[in-house]
Amino acid sequence: MSAVGAPLLDVDDLVVRYPVPRGLIGLLRRRPQLAVHAVEGVTLVVEAGELVALVGESGCGKTTTAQAVLRLVDPLSGSIRFQGDDITQLGMRALRPLRRRMQIVYQDPYESLDPRLRVQATVEEPLLIHRMGGSKGERASLVSDALARAGLSPPELFLDRFPHQLSGGQRQRVAIAAALVLDPQLLVADEPVSMLDVSVRAGVLRLLEELKASGLGILMITHDLSTAARFADRIAVMYLGRIVEEGPAGEVVRNPQHPYTKALLSVVPRRDPRMRRRPQILRGETPDAVRIPSGCRFHPRCPIAIDVCTTEDPSLRRTDSTQSPHHRAACLLA
Repeated sequence: MSAVGAPLLDVDDLVVRYPVPRGLIGLLRRRPQLAVHAVEGVTLVVEAGELVALVGESGCGKTTTAQAVLRLVDPLSGSIRFQGDDITQLGMRALRPLRRRMQIVYQDPYESLDPRLRVQATVEEPLLIHRMGGSKGERASLVSDALARAGLSPPELFLDRFPHQLSGGQRQRVAIAAALVLDPQLLVADEPVSMLDVSVRAGVLRLLEELKASGLGILMITHDLSTAARFADRIAVMYLGRIVEEGPAGEVVRNPQHPYTKALLSVVPRRDPRMRRRPQILRGETPDAVRIPSGCRFHPRCPIAIDVCTTEDPSLRRTDSTQSPHHRAACLLA
């Protein structure tokens, strides 16, 4: 039974690691088992009717976090609560009913759709898998409603088309319709517009905004802070498996506290060409996720790091220069 007043999604201290194969030589020599520290202690909340953007560069653990939230990847530790119910240790059979309420839209619409299936069959497939929708006519009505809700109207123009007969934006809308047909409460959008032309990105993002207004909770994975600033309610900035700054979207963008957030914002184009700022190019490469640096994991690339940063690992906390009590950063110098 769901707890009254509980958040739609509540993730606490989530840890996901991938073991590195040792190989035959490693086994014979008894080398220690290494692991990729993909997600380390991530905590986040998504409310109904809220869009939370998880932002960071490639390889920081955003997608792994999204997959763990949906239990597509098993976490090593931590807890995942959906509408107050702990789903962290649920088996596949117990998870099956929950799949209807948690859906994902993948990054590449050219790969996420089966090229052999027409649009109607693609959107109808989740109903058949979960044995929902009743008769064939009732399922057809639900498919048409989902396509219209996803912005493909009139639906009759698209039902008999194959994916190769659609544009990139239309394919992504079909993928969204396939997720919406089950009437979920949570939608995970993994880089939903990164593979689309600029001209069609705004339409898909406006669609997500409309879905949020209808009460759907959305966790959006993106590397684009400008997109997050425009459409998200809250932003969580992720670096090397850990959230280093989080807060209301407007406050994080206007008043960033962590040096990594400042570096990401420095390369976002301004609408006014006269308002230019010098981009902060981070030195060095992202550290190996198998061998996490001691202390603050950002200190090897940080332009303001001091000696204590190499030994002390900061936790998320509110700083004196933030206006919102929910704006926190993991930086000793913030």
